Amino acid sequence: MPAIHIIDIETAINHWRAKKPSTGGLSLAPEVRALAGVYARMVFDHQDTADETGFPAEALAAWHAWYDTTADTPCIAICSTSQGDERCKGCGRTFEEVQHWLSMSPVEKRVTWRRITQEASAWRFGRYADRALEKR
Repeated sequence: MPAIHIIDIETAINHWRAKKPSTGGLSLAPEVRALAGVYARMVFDHQDTADETGFPAEALAAWHAWYDTTADTPCIAICSTSQGDERCKGCGRTFEEVQHWLSMSPVEKRVTWRRITQEASAWRFGRYADRALEKR
């Protein structure tokens, strides 16, 4: 079963900290508090992933609300899987991931995003990322 990575928890916490800053440094937003509890447990248990079924409802809702602010797909509209490649040269997803993307859960999508980001071999992480920076 796919699991949520601690880096996604950290990113979600930082999203909520920016969106709902602490008032006077004395209280945390409910979303931050809920996610911080999961994060602390992961750190204490030396885990880098956590199964979403073990998340308290408030933490899972906060994670999903953060997830909804992220890009839905790594696609850059250059799909080499349609040309027979097992792995897309444009985005780095496998043929199966491309085919089933719409039916994948948010956690499954984040697992895929993490893998292709770590590999950083797809064009989205090289030549097309460089071109996007040049236009700024």
